[in-house]
Amino acid sequence: MKDKGIRIKETLKRHVINNSKEYMIVTLLFIIGIFLGVFFVNNIQDAQKIEIKNYLNNFIENMKKIESLDNISLLRSSIAQNILLAVMIWFFGTTVIGIPVVFGIVLYRGFCLGYTISVCVSAMGIAKGLSFITVNVLLQNLIFIPAILALAVSGFKLYKSIVKDNRKENIKLEIVRHTAFSLIMLIILLLSSLIEIFISTNLFKFFIKYF
Repeated sequence: MKDKGIRIKETLKRHVINNSKEYMIVTLLFIIGIFLGVFFVNNIQDAQKIEIKNYLNNFIENMKKIESLDNISLLRSSIAQNILLAVMIWFFGTTVIGIPVVFGIVLYRGFCLGYTISVCVSAMGIAKGLSFITVNVLLQNLIFIPAILALAVSGFKLYKSIVKDNRKENIKLEIVRHTAFSLIMLIILLLSSLIEIFISTNLFKFFIKYF
């Protein structure tokens, strides 16, 4: 088991090193998405900001009233969402015309993160907002975000390989590699679901009285 973990670690390390340019491009797209999310929230009308603030405050108050959460149901929902996301990136990554969609997904995920951070800071203030993000969002995203970026890079690598050499044998080999790598990333995404539900959610419930 230990040797298997080491092999996976070495595989991921080589993948990052061999595709450093692709990672720079995908990471830049993600960062652009974050800035777009922040920019969007900062430029909405005051009435909308009030609505968002009221929604967030109501959510926190309702969470304070809940004695216990249905972790199994929440876990199923999180796993289903992550599986769908991984399958979408894998599928569109296997088609030449699907790469813009993959990049769009990365951009959108960055937008969602930037939007979430900006909304929390805007509604709760810098100190409470960042604390809310740290407790509720940070931990699972430490592995969720790299996994999504790695999936996108794998699809981008497949696209470049097919464009460079469109022989049937090469396409089959690269699709198999992309699929195998995607399965590893899917496992990491499922791990992020476990962290989200059983660690972040419990931390949120513990600290929610301070928000």
